[in-house]
Parts: sequence; structure tokens; C-alpha cells
Amino acid sequence: MTAFYDDWETRSADARAGSIAECLPAQIAAAQALPGYAESLAGIAAEEVTDLAALARLPVLRKAELGAAQRAAPPFGGLVPHAASGFAHIFQSPGPLYEPGMISRDWWRLGRFLHACGIGAGDIVQNCFGYHLTPAGMIFENGARAVGAAVIPAGTGQTELQAQAAHDIGATAYAGTPDYLKVILDKADAMGLTLKIKKAAVSGGALFPALRQEYAQRGIACLQCYATADLGNIAYESPAMEGLIVDEGVLVEIVTPGTGDPVAQGEVGEVVVTSLNPDYPLIRFATGDLSAVLPGESTCGRTNLRIKGWMGRADQTAKIKGMFVRPEQVAALVARHPEVARARVTVTREGAADAMLVQLETEAGDPAAYGDSVAAVLKLKGRIDLVAPGSLPRDGKVIDDQRDYDTG
Repeated sequence: MTAFYDDWETRSADARAGSIAECLPAQIAAAQALPGYAESLAGIAAEEVTDLAALARLPVLRKAELGAAQRAAPPFGGLVPHAASGFAHIFQSPGPLYEPGMISRDWWRLGRFLHACGIGAGDIVQNCFGYHLTPAGMIFENGARAVGAAVIPAGTGQTELQAQAAHDIGATAYAGTPDYLKVILDKADAMGLTLKIKKAAVSGGALFPALRQEYAQRGIACLQCYATADLGNIAYESPAMEGLIVDEGVLVEIVTPGTGDPVAQGEVGEVVVTSLNPDYPLIRFATGDLSAVLPGESTCGRTNLRIKGWMGRADQTAKIKGMFVRPEQVAALVARHPEVARARVTVTREGAADAMLVQLETEAGDPAAYGDSVAAVLKLKGRIDLVAPGSLPRDGKVIDDQRDYDTG
């Protein structure tokens, strides 16, 4: 197997920027032609959106908005160029949200990740992602077909049968959640079965270092990817295991939660993704996940942007004194005051009551001057502290809920 899936993985920065400058305006223009984007992308000069800086001026599409659009114009909210019958598959994810799927080669771009795992022709992949309604099973099957591997469509559950099938068929690779492989391995041990699995491609859960080490001790190389039902592959590990390398078919931004504003490189923020898939052109789609950009390039030779992986959820909505406070409201509070650089809401308990602290990064000196804005935007009153610019943590949190729910 060659070291790289294709030449795109090792492009120079200039070559990648040139490609983006060509394909991004076309994707924006295609989206503008769809009824679901008619309002949000109105007035945008698509030909001028040639890089991430220009892309950052466009509005963010959030899952709540996607769900509302789908309810108004089922099943895909007017965000696709085909009728529902024009897709090979239609999936349902919790929400419910509906996602289209195609069987064309590497439609979800998982082949790039599986290739990095060393999976290819001659391998038999035991695919333990679900095939029922949700797309994960088909996403990984589509990728396995792209690299020439055979697939056991195992799905989830029935561990004894999974272990027996892996033994009888001779599965050489596993695809599924990180922890379920251990369940199969342990069951095989209990049944006295020897398995041939030596490669694992995992997603959908935390791959803890101890678990990866346990697999390594069994002779199994385990790598992970970051993928979603809406977008397919977003980023993936290479054997270098130095963060996650952004897939060549998407553009990734890291923004302040509740806004579309990019954070400084290295700071934690929300992952916002623009898909270059013409069948489903999601533009600045907010994943709700937190991550950060890693500097430099991977030592494996792949040159695209790297992110640190999943670092929590950006949806930090907290119910305070019976009222929901959302990151978007914190962003709106900052937007009211040009002299305020950042804000952070910290929620604690004082006795039997909730307490809210609002910290504002500003050189201003009078906290009382912001009391009306806090009450109007957050719909609550709380203590206001003014802190020096640059002093709030750059950890992606705009709402820090410190209440201990175990002790009340």
C-alpha cells in the first residue's frame, strides 16, 4: 500500500489555497441557488469568497436551524440540489435530523482515513457501526469499498455472534466505537477463539490512551477519526498520531462559541465546517464540538491543517434560576459594547440558590455600567466583574457551569 491516499494530502500551502480559491466560490454559488440558503446567503458575492477569511464573514448554520428548515421543507430543508428520491439513502439521526447519502466512490471520504489505518485490498473489515436508520454503518462501508476491502456488515450487539463471525470469516480489521472492540476481543478469549484483527478504525467515542495501549499489546494498531452524519469525515489520525489531520474535502474553522468569529490560532473554540460536497453543500455548519488548531504539519508528510481532536461541547447552555442562558446570548452581550473583548459567565451555588458571575474583558472601570445590558441580554441579574484584556482563559468556554449536581 502506498503511503498516501492521493496527491492532495501532500500539497503545498499555495497549491491547496489555489484549489480552495477555485472550488469554494463555486460551492457558495451552488448553495445560493438552493431555497434553503436563499435568505442566509442573499447578497453574498460568491466569486469573492475565495479563502477562510472571506468565508468567516458568512453566517453560521446551526443544528437547530437545520432542524427547523427540515421541518419547514422536509426532508432536507431545501439544502440539497436533488429530490429525496435522487439519493441512494436517506438516514435519520436523533433530533430527528435527516441526512442524504450516495453510494458513489468515497462519498463520505472515509477512504482517506481507512487508508491511513493501513486498510485496503486483502482486508476484511468487521463493521460494527449501526446500519439501522443512522448512517455510520454505511459511511464506513462506503470508505472500505473505496480502498478495496471486503466488509462484514456486523452492526451493533450480539457479541458472541460477532466474535464467531470474526473468527470464521477471518476479519483482519475492525470499524466501530473504540470500546466495543475490547468487548469482542474479550468474548473471543472466553470462547477460545483466535482472531486475526490487526487494524482498527474507530470513531463515535473517546479513545483513551490505556485502551489504545491495550490494543497495541494485542498487536492491533488503532487510529481514530472525527466524523459526523451530516459531514462525513472531518479529520483523522495518521500513524504519526499527532492530532487529527483535516480531510481534503472540507474546510474547518475554529470560532468563539455562539459566534462565527474565528479565534486566534491555538485557542479552543467551536468547530465550524464547510463541506465541498456538491450533493450536500453545508456552509459554515456548526458542529457543536470544541477543538483547537495545532501548529505546523504532521511528521507523516500530510500537509493539511491539524486539530487537537474533540475537546468538549460548545453548546454550554445552562439553566440559571430557571432561565436558559446560551452562548449566543453571551456573544450578543459582547457585541453591545465595542470596548468589551470577551465575556464569561460562571454559574455556582450559594446555599440553595444559583449564583451568576459575569466577567468582562475590558479596560473600562465601572461594572455598574453593564448591569442593564446583562439583565436585558441574559434575562438575569448577576455579579459583574471587569477583568484585564487577555486575562480570561482561552479554553473555549463562555459559560462555565461549576455547580455540583451530585451534592445538590
